Amino acid sequence: MLHCWAREFFTRSQPFASGGAYVNFLTGDETERVAFTYGASYEQLVKLKKKLDPTNFFCINQNILPA
Repeated sequence: MLHCWAREFFTRSQPFASGGAYVNFLTGDETERVAFTYGASYEQLVKLKKKLDPTNFFCINQNILPA
């Protein structure tokens, strides 16, 4: 129930948002916003993830998938 309330709040308040986000405040179902949150740095982070964690061992977070 709380999750539904929070999702509705986020949806309704979106028109008033600045466009930014804090990674730690993203919910588990907002994977598409991870790339947006990191902006121009995202592609570099994907390359680093591929090099340092190619099996995606560290995935219990706002995950960046290895390329």
